[in-house]
Amino acid sequence: MYSSQASAFPSRVIGLISGTSVDGIDAALVEITGTELDLKVELLAGKTYPYPAELRERILAVCAGEAISMLELADMDDVIALAFAQAAQNIQIGYQPANLIGSHGQTVYHRPPKEAGVGKKTLGYTLQLGRGEMIAYLTGITTVSNFRVADIAVGGHGAPLVPRVDAFLLSHPHESRCIQNLGGIGNLAYIPARTDDWLSQIRGWDTGPSNSLLDLAVERLTSGAKTYDEDGKWAASGTPCYSLVEKWLTHEYFHLSPPKSTGRELFGVAYLNQCFQDAEPYQLSPADMLATLTELTVASIVHSYRTFLPQMPQRVFLCGGGSRNLYLKQRLQLALETIPVLTTDEAGVSADFKEAIAFAVLAHWRQLGIPGNLPTATGAPQEVLLGEIHQG
Repeated sequence: MYSSQASAFPSRVIGLISGTSVDGIDAALVEITGTELDLKVELLAGKTYPYPAELRERILAVCAGEAISMLELADMDDVIALAFAQAAQNIQIGYQPANLIGSHGQTVYHRPPKEAGVGKKTLGYTLQLGRGEMIAYLTGITTVSNFRVADIAVGGHGAPLVPRVDAFLLSHPHESRCIQNLGGIGNLAYIPARTDDWLSQIRGWDTGPSNSLLDLAVERLTSGAKTYDEDGKWAASGTPCYSLVEKWLTHEYFHLSPPKSTGRELFGVAYLNQCFQDAEPYQLSPADMLATLTELTVASIVHSYRTFLPQMPQRVFLCGGGSRNLYLKQRLQLALETIPVLTTDEAGVSADFKEAIAFAVLAHWRQLGIPGNLPTATGAPQEVLLGEIHQG
């Protein structure tokens, strides 16, 4: 049980995450007061620390299924932990030191739970590298890590974990909202207006590919000279091929009922190779290909909303790296017609660092003994405490 008195005092926490885009480590230094409905978070500093090119390539190769030895896996775990610890130390420069770190780590493998006969299922499996015990050892700061496994252990997907944080930071008394994260993989939190029993009506799941395919395509089309399409300018100069988008939308994942989760295991290099193969008869230009992949992200999000939400939201707030892709944002606004598409910046939460902020909050909750998962989003049968605590 947590102490409400203790939660009244500010806690200075660092949130760390590297998402499925594998761009680098997002670090957020925040000051947190309150617990849930009274939760307040002030972002003191936020910065992305890019991975060294060699480490990024190694992570992407492992995510794509490249075999490595246990020794290599252990070494990678340590190298990533060192990078996370350095990010935590650097983000504090010029500020009073933090007393807690919440580190999501780097996901290299995620397998959702699956049915294994009548009334039974195989538990999901997830692996995040960058071990929390080393981060705590190197920084001297108590570190909470390995957030997903407790939800998976009771039968949940272990993802998405941010909807509960979104609920208390971004809900509205009279307005239903979708918080749409556009990382490597897209995910949403549907948050109804704060009326009676509103928490039980929140929904969340992974919508499908977002930046993962776009970034891989840019690297492929530029022979590695570029890793992303800045502001979506290249894609904006092309024309989407809607026949291809319709073909790609027949993929089984888009039609699975939530709760559901996915990753590069499904929407990674092999899937992109199939997309390029499907596109060959259409003789698309590079810009057309990027425009078509962008349209897949948009179409999968809108399909998700119209198929699985109890009702369309009154407003959509974007976050994550894709929220800076102006072309993607424009296409989504066009597809959602009269529903305003904004960024979480406009709701008072940094769109660039919202995920890192979320894991700072989850660490704060773990230390106070407050559950962090939302069963309606992860599919777990119950609320559980998330994360393993490593003393500094």
